[in-house]
Amino acid sequence: MHISLIVSTYNRADALLLVLQSIVDQKLQPGEIIIADDGSNDRTKNLILNFKKNTKLNVIHSFQEDRGFRAAESRNKAISITSFDYVVLIDGDMILHPNFLYDHAKNAKAGFFIQGSRTLLTQNKTIEVIGNNDRNFNVFSPGLMNRLNAFHSSFLSKIFSIKRNYLEGIKTCNMSFYKKDFLSINGFNNDFVGWGREDTEFVVRLFNKGINRNTLKFGAIQYHLWHEESNRDSLNENDNILKKTINEKLIRCNSGVDKFL
Repeated sequence: MHISLIVSTYNRADALLLVLQSIVDQKLQPGEIIIADDGSNDRTKNLILNFKKNTKLNVIHSFQEDRGFRAAESRNKAISITSFDYVVLIDGDMILHPNFLYDHAKNAKAGFFIQGSRTLLTQNKTIEVIGNNDRNFNVFSPGLMNRLNAFHSSFLSKIFSIKRNYLEGIKTCNMSFYKKDFLSINGFNNDFVGWGREDTEFVVRLFNKGINRNTLKFGAIQYHLWHEESNRDSLNENDNILKKTINEKLIRCNSGVDKFL
């Protein structure tokens, strides 16, 4: 399977470098890496340029002007230029297990999107990892906050993965879907500005379209570098957009990926 891997980032070049290096380590290489940059400074731009010079991977920098937190629009812009039928989303502070993309591809199934989980690193562990350029982890590594999520087992994944629709734990930092399903609901809603709910609202419309959730356990593992919580000033307004989608059983958003097609 050829995968378009979308990496969302904003002004965190040190973390992004580790993420990109963990992509190089993948058992299954992506067909392309598109970095969805929500307006980072030149440090990120220069890092991407240097990385491209030293890899055979196809790396594309999708950039939009910094006008506040616009993750939904940034992802739409990046996905609009993808070349392949299957899309995997991660954030630029998620170091990937070597089997991460392989696990997503192996579990891809028509009529489903995949929701993965993450293992959280402590603040001290994150400082250590970035300082030492360390991206090798396992379930016994010190500094993991929810280490059970770091246990990789194909056998247990088959048993404990959940094919059921629910909204708890929706995260676009570890998600995959067929591009045709994404386009059928017009992608993410560009009206989301500021942190919160753009991922949940997207999934509500997938459910309304008849696309179901497969929550992977013990597979598609990633390690989340610590960061301070994002500003939540826009949460009430974003909650209202989400409620409207739920109450009106909406499938398509008015302002979505079609802006870039």
